[in-house]
Amino acid sequence: MTDVTASPFPRALPRYREPVRQRGRTALIVLFALIALAGVVGGVILSLTAGDSEGTGLSLFYAMIPLPLLWLVYWWLDRYEPEPRRYKFAAFVWGGVVAVAIAISVEVWAQKAFDLSEDATASFIAPLAEEPAKCLFLLLTFVRARRVIDGVLDGLVYAGIVGIGFAFIENIGYYASSYTGSADYQLAGAEGATSTFIVRGLFSPLAHPLFTSAFGIAIGLAVSQRSKIARVLTCAVGLLVSIGLHALWNGSLSYDESGVAFVRAYLALGSLLVVIAVVAIVARVRQVRVLERSLSYVAQRGWIHPAEIPYLSRFSYRKAARRYAKQNYGKVAAQAVARYQRLASEMAFLHDALMSGRSKPDGVQRTYALLDEMYALRPLLRLPPALHSTTRHY
Repeated sequence: MTDVTASPFPRALPRYREPVRQRGRTALIVLFALIALAGVVGGVILSLTAGDSEGTGLSLFYAMIPLPLLWLVYWWLDRYEPEPRRYKFAAFVWGGVVAVAIAISVEVWAQKAFDLSEDATASFIAPLAEEPAKCLFLLLTFVRARRVIDGVLDGLVYAGIVGIGFAFIENIGYYASSYTGSADYQLAGAEGATSTFIVRGLFSPLAHPLFTSAFGIAIGLAVSQRSKIARVLTCAVGLLVSIGLHALWNGSLSYDESGVAFVRAYLALGSLLVVIAVVAIVARVRQVRVLERSLSYVAQRGWIHPAEIPYLSRFSYRKAARRYAKQNYGKVAAQAVARYQRLASEMAFLHDALMSGRSKPDGVQRTYALLDEMYALRPLLRLPPALHSTTRHY
């Protein structure tokens, strides 16, 4: 499959540059880095409202506990066709800083302008302010770079990460408030913060990602629609569903002291979460089939060797290929295999979209550019021996 007698490996792989770079990319990265820094400062200031070091520490600590698990969920969904890290970083920052700032501004203004109670603000104004503020990131991403969100799974990933960022900052405020105590909290101090963490951090960490997922699914569906009217209507319905789910959750907490409405809302949203999880898993399984089908077709055209397909499609074989390269040829060889796998996946999904008749910005140009990058790696590529059972299949 590959020539093991090629020249010695370099000390490092050459830096990879995307074949089609967007204008203003560097400026946006710097802008979001500054926004993230402002968010860190804002989060610390928000935690300081707890009043003392214990409250500040608990507010930050409890807010961080769900993050690794939540990130793991969306990392798993995003493994086959990983989204650009800069966009995922921007999604988290947008949710935690920009969306929070927009939502708070609208909620404070509406509460003062219409003399609303806390319950009315939470039940009606908060969903109307927070969901559009979160969903705006997905909309702007779609408008700026249509190739970034190209399906339901991508929409779910970005919606989830925006929701995680929003919930992270919001939770810091809730934990700080429950530590200081108020009319809304029966307990104060460490007990108050802990009880709030149990409700928000343990039993409902996916609430905000769930609300925004409705719009994520909608924009993922809108990508494949050719009619502008259909795309607008699909996104509008998705936004309304996001707002409705959020209002159902907040309203059940605000207007039913018995807790029955909250339990019903919790069970209903929990069931919906299971449905969305099934949809996400089905979409992810479909990605495997699409990848194998596209790679098989690409191999028939002579762009790759058929024996490479298992090492480019199935995670167990992909991992085995990287391990083989590292154990026998070193770290740089393993990096070359990993980059080759990533390029092949992106090329295969893009090629499948084009063959299916879907419009992709610079699709043909990007496909050939990705193939060129793959060919450039071939002198460094060290894959395991061919799997006879799989090569016969292809």
